[in-house]
Amino acid sequence: MKRILLSCLVLGLMTVLYQPAAFGVTGSSILTEIQKRYEGTGDFEASFLQESVGKMMKTPLKGEGKVFFKKKGMMRWDYRVPNYQLITNGQTLWYYQPEEKQVFVSEISKVIKEKTPLAFLSGEGNLNRDFKLLNFNESIQKEGHYLMELAPKEPNPGLEKLILSVDKQTYLILQVDVFDALGNVTRTRFIDLKTDAGLPDSLFHFTVPPGTEVLKFQGPDTSAPGGK
Repeated sequence: MKRILLSCLVLGLMTVLYQPAAFGVTGSSILTEIQKRYEGTGDFEASFLQESVGKMMKTPLKGEGKVFFKKKGMMRWDYRVPNYQLITNGQTLWYYQPEEKQVFVSEISKVIKEKTPLAFLSGEGNLNRDFKLLNFNESIQKEGHYLMELAPKEPNPGLEKLILSVDKQTYLILQVDVFDALGNVTRTRFIDLKTDAGLPDSLFHFTVPPGTEVLKFQGPDTSAPGGK
């Protein structure tokens, strides 16, 4: 799991819908809109494509699947490639590897601490408070996306900075690049985004299958998707 676990948690704090702002939009005003929209949006779901690149990797590691978010810190990543799940109901975190017949379990409070960037996932964080805006501009791509570069205000070796790609017309976050202190990057692109679909709380609870080994997980580490 390793680096991908932290990346998924970081993405939990960023993947929300917000609407176009008025003429003269600034990076700071967009952060405020994200905060307001997160507070007003009940749930979020999308398909995703993911790629993790590290200095010590010969080839990028890739993943894909479906992701779901719901207020009060609920989150679910269903990976088709590689085959695993990352689920939290806001209190307990499960990382399930069906091929290994193992599930790692932790209290979410041991992974997400108050007054850190990751606290936004549990509804206690604030983007303007927890992040500083490094850069904000339009990309040179034909599509014309806004690009926002953010860094956590509190030091975090697993999160050096974030780069968001935001659609100019819909103001949906289409892609998030998560950089760690070693220069490794995990890029996640979202497809077919939907909000307020009425996702049930039961979607964010994991029932341990018979014959599955349950292991205690102490905290996030730094490897890539599918890493052991």
